[in-house]
Amino acid sequence: MTEQQLREKLRKISALFEGATTAGEREAAAAAIERIRRHLGDTVKKEPNIEMQFALPDRWQRRLFTALCRRYSLEPFRYKRQRYTTVMLRVPRTFLDGTLWPEYVALRQALDSYLNEATERIIREEVFGDDEEARERAG
Repeated sequence: MTEQQLREKLRKISALFEGATTAGEREAAAAAIERIRRHLGDTVKKEPNIEMQFALPDRWQRRLFTALCRRYSLEPFRYKRQRYTTVMLRVPRTFLDGTLWPEYVALRQALDSYLNEATERIIREEVFGDDEEARERAG
């Protein structure tokens, strides 16, 4: 998968969650994000925010999650002395379960796949052709 293919896949995944169905709907996608933000604002008025703690040990996952939160005007944070792998978020449960987390999981899977393919290709082409795992031996 090339970087361009990854970008297209991420756009398509985002479009699914934003309600866009064709590539030419950038304005519609922006309007959909705004609708989701308004929906989130309405949900906050009806449903209290809960404070959630996420342990995201991989820096790419943390960056993706915090960027996605900020896209919806949410503010990820950490308390003093918490590990840098911890991300805290105050968000309505229904928004987290119905929108934010499913979108994060789909985007994370696409990003993980791309990073894995790129890493394997670079190792195979630039380090050594045999990029298989270590063989298992008895005792």
